[in-house]
Amino acid sequence: MHNKKFFLFIFVLLLFSQFAFNQNNTNSPYTRYGYGEINDNHNGEQRAMGGIALGVRSPLSINSVNPASYSAVDSMTFMFDFGASALRSQFKDNNGKASSFTANLDYITMQFPFSKTVGFSAGIQPYSFSGYNFYTTENLTLPNNSSTLDTVEVTKSFTGSGGFSEVYAGLSVELFHHLALGTNAYYMFGTINNYRSISFNPSTGYTSTTQLNYIESNNFRFRYGLQYFTNLNKKQNITLGLIFEPKKNFKVNSSKINSGVLTDTTTYDLDFDLPMTLGGGIFYTYNNKLSVGVDYTLQKWSDARFYGKTDSLTNRNKIAIGAEYIPNSSGRKYSDHIRYRIGFNMNNAYYKIDNKTPGNNFGVTLGFGLPLPYSKTMVNTAFEYGKIGSYGSLKENYFKFTFNVCVNENWFFKRKL
Repeated sequence: MHNKKFFLFIFVLLLFSQFAFNQNNTNSPYTRYGYGEINDNHNGEQRAMGGIALGVRSPLSINSVNPASYSAVDSMTFMFDFGASALRSQFKDNNGKASSFTANLDYITMQFPFSKTVGFSAGIQPYSFSGYNFYTTENLTLPNNSSTLDTVEVTKSFTGSGGFSEVYAGLSVELFHHLALGTNAYYMFGTINNYRSISFNPSTGYTSTTQLNYIESNNFRFRYGLQYFTNLNKKQNITLGLIFEPKKNFKVNSSKINSGVLTDTTTYDLDFDLPMTLGGGIFYTYNNKLSVGVDYTLQKWSDARFYGKTDSLTNRNKIAIGAEYIPNSSGRKYSDHIRYRIGFNMNNAYYKIDNKTPGNNFGVTLGFGLPLPYSKTMVNTAFEYGKIGSYGSLKENYFKFTFNVCVNENWFFKRKL
């Protein structure tokens, strides 16, 4: 029975990995830069609390952000978590307003114990998204066949799609009843396509041209985590969490393909990097009712090479604050066990536009944890309203809804006849 569950998970994982190639999880002009929008890989519970995760240590949810948390899994438990989201974005500039809507599967993860002090987790999740489609119209002065100048209208179009996904496997061990260490190994894959085109009216006699830049990745990387947890007294406990990822050379296949006036293909042999990442968080719980946490994460993109250079990226700092309230975890009424969550996060973009960094991004979150009756399985919802840092006249606001189900079963329990 246990083997059937494991192979079912592997089948769903492979099916999801094929689907992940074709997802379009965003429609933002800002994903044109760098590797697109970087995903922090929070589950629905963490998203509802603003994205706090580094100090979160729970036997009822899967925390893939800090691999040290896996050893918190109950020794009799198998967990399976899958999430989906819907995103509505609104864009505004000097030319007017526009909006877009996308809905996608987000991630699928599992977790189970190897022993009372060792936990294992695996899954597939996104690393980054790229998705945009916009154009501008302007007049250009160009020479014609008579050696004179013509003023013609030209349309410049910009389209992008794709992203990177990652399959991970992680292990955690608990030491001395107060310390946990863990590591994740990731295999990253995917392609980002960026198209640029210049279009003329056929009557002008000028030839339209299109350029495709693509980055294709197949890479391994590692993350290391630590959690220290202790009871301050009978009603209070606290967890401190840390994560670290070393800077990693990012091996890619990258080419520029021109068609139109010039038709050629240029293959790049340049260095790309993923940044050193360092994060710390604290999570405090009082009387099994109220929990609050704070996370800070730094990604040193300024040291990461992109097309062989380090001048187009900048360090990304993120701070997240969140809280959860449970009326009565030992109560008899269903309403006693509903989890109420709230949070806030703020970060800056990791890329530059015209050598300038866009303004800060922020999000305000609200969510609920709804346990299934007579079960440890939890249905989580999260609502987020936020703003993407503006550049020039372009402003982007969004509303995001996340839904996930964390199935929690007594996998290793043997029933007595």
